[in-house]
Amino acid sequence: MTTKEIRPWQSKLLMRIVHGYFALARGMTMGVRAACFDSSGRIFLVRHSYIPGWHMPGGGLERNETAEEALIKELREEGNLRIIGRPQLFHVYFNASASRRDHVVFYRAEVEQTAPRKPDMEIVECGFFALDDLPEGATAATRRRLRELSGEEPAAHYW
Repeated sequence: MTTKEIRPWQSKLLMRIVHGYFALARGMTMGVRAACFDSSGRIFLVRHSYIPGWHMPGGGLERNETAEEALIKELREEGNLRIIGRPQLFHVYFNASASRRDHVVFYRAEVEQTAPRKPDMEIVECGFFALDDLPEGATAATRRRLRELSGEEPAAHYW
């Protein structure tokens, strides 16, 4: 195991500790994620060091931060992405897998990458992918959100 990758049981333990902290520090947790498309219609995905699979970029809201401000910050940090125009709110999901108080505000955004994103301790890989050629390990939630966005499935209420 490298220092950049954490084993599944360590990931689960770390996430429980983080969510335990948030349960004490906040009454409810809320995060943002976005389906980020470039001018070619490709989707931007990230692979984190602390959880398996490929995900859409996003993160948690901080105190005194709007969802849109958090989204702009997270896309910049996770992919050097800049939103073109305004992000479109798609749906708000209850994320029971994280905790009984967690919600995800999900957007669709057109983006451009201002510079390549180099791997670090949080993001080990990222990139744009054609919708019909997603990377192996793209999560079930990522695939479902894409089907919802395309109208193939109705939006679920749970992440």
